[in-house]
Amino acid sequence: MISRIYDNKYFGFIPLLLFLIVSYFTSYRLENSDGWGALFLSLSLSIFIYIFLLLIRRSAGRYFAAVSFFCCLLVYLRLCFFDIATSDYTMFLKPWTEQLREAGGLAGLDKNIGNYNVPYLVFLALFSYTEFSELYLIKLLSVFFDLVLAFSLMKTVSVFTQSTLKKSLCLVLTLLLPTVFINSSIWGQCDSIYVSLAVLSLWLMLSDRPILSLAALALSFAFKLQAVFIMPVYLLFMFTGRLKWYQLPVFPAVYVLAVSPAIIPGRGFWDTLLIYFNTAGTVGSALNYNSPSMYSLYRFYWLDEGASAAAAKAGVVAAFILCLIVFLVFFIRRRHINKRSLFFAALLFAVAIPLLLPHMHDRYFYLCDVLILAAAFLEPASSPLVLFSQFASLLGYHAYFFMRYLLPMRWGFAALLVLTITAAYMCASELFQKKRR
Repeated sequence: MISRIYDNKYFGFIPLLLFLIVSYFTSYRLENSDGWGALFLSLSLSIFIYIFLLLIRRSAGRYFAAVSFFCCLLVYLRLCFFDIATSDYTMFLKPWTEQLREAGGLAGLDKNIGNYNVPYLVFLALFSYTEFSELYLIKLLSVFFDLVLAFSLMKTVSVFTQSTLKKSLCLVLTLLLPTVFINSSIWGQCDSIYVSLAVLSLWLMLSDRPILSLAALALSFAFKLQAVFIMPVYLLFMFTGRLKWYQLPVFPAVYVLAVSPAIIPGRGFWDTLLIYFNTAGTVGSALNYNSPSMYSLYRFYWLDEGASAAAAKAGVVAAFILCLIVFLVFFIRRRHINKRSLFFAALLFAVAIPLLLPHMHDRYFYLCDVLILAAAFLEPASSPLVLFSQFASLLGYHAYFFMRYLLPMRWGFAALLVLTITAAYMCASELFQKKRR
C-alpha cells in the first residue's frame, strides 16, 4: 500500500504544497516584506520548483519524491537567508538599481550604470519599477537559476549514464553545494546565471545540438565574462566535426540580441558590444582578489607597477600555452576523441585557466565547483576532488565575509592543482588508453 502511494506520479508534488504554506509564513517574517510581498515570494518560488519538478520527473524516476522533498527543503533554506545584505549589494547592486529607477528603468540602459553587462542590468531595471525590496528580487532571480543549474548539470550527467539514482543525486547535490547555496541565498550574486547557461551549452553540445549550444553559450557570455573559461572546449568540438565553422555566427548574433535592450534606448552600438573592454579598469588591478589562483603563492602587492604587469602577462602566457598544449594533443588524437574526453577537457579549462590568470576573484571557480561534481558521477574515484574544489573556493568566500583568511589561499591553490592534474590525466586516459566513443 505504501509503495503504491509512493509510486503515484502526484505523490512527489506533496512537498511542494507544504513548501508553499511554510514559505509564506517565513516570507512574511522577512524584514522588508508584508502580506502581499510574502505571497509573491512564496508563489514565485513555488512556481519555480513546480516547473523544475516537471522537467526532472522522468529523469528522477522512482526517486522523484525524495528529490522533490530535498529540492523544496534546500530552496526553503535559501529563503531563510534573504534578509542578509552583503557589501556587494549595498555598494553596487542596490545603487545601480536606484540609478536605473531614477533614469526611468529600461530607458536608463542607455547610460553607463554599473559594470555588469546589459542582460543582468535589464533585470535590475525591471526590479526598479516596483517598491518591493530589490534585495529579495535579486536573490529570487539567483535561486531560480540555481534550479536551472541543477537541471543543466543533471542533463550533462545523463549523457553518460541512465542511472536514475545518479541523476537524482546530481540534482540534489548541486543545490547542496556550499558555494552554490551561499552564492545565491547569502551573497546575492549572479554566478548561477552564467554558469547554468554555460553548463546548459555544454550539455547541448554533447547532445549534438550545436546551434542551441552556441545560443546558450552566447547568453552565458552576455551575463558574465567568465564564460570564456569554457569556450576553448568548442575548438575541440570542431576537431570532431560536431561543430561546423558556418554555425559559429550564431554566437555573435545571439550576443547582439542579448545586449540590444541597451542599444534600443540610444546607447552606442560599439560601446554596448565592447562593454567588457570598457569596464575592464573598474574591477581593479591587483593580481589576486581572494582567489586560490597561482597568484596566491606570493604577496604580489609588494611589487612595483612594472613587475606587477610582468607577472600578470606571465599568467596570461601560461594560460595560453596550456590551451595550446590541450589543442595540440586533442588534434593529434582527434580520431580518439569521445564525449568523456570532451567533458574532462571542459573541466580542465574551467579549473586551469582561472588558476593561471591574474586578477581572479573569489567566485571565479564556481564553474569548476559544479563541473567536478558532474565528473564524480563519470569517474567515482574523482569524488574527493569535489571537496578539494569546495575547500579552495570557500577559503575565498571566508575571506570576503569575515575580512580575514581562515587559512593561506595557497592551500586552495594546492587543492586546485591536484584537481588540474587529475582532470588532465582523465583527458589523457580517454585519448590514449580507453576505447569508448
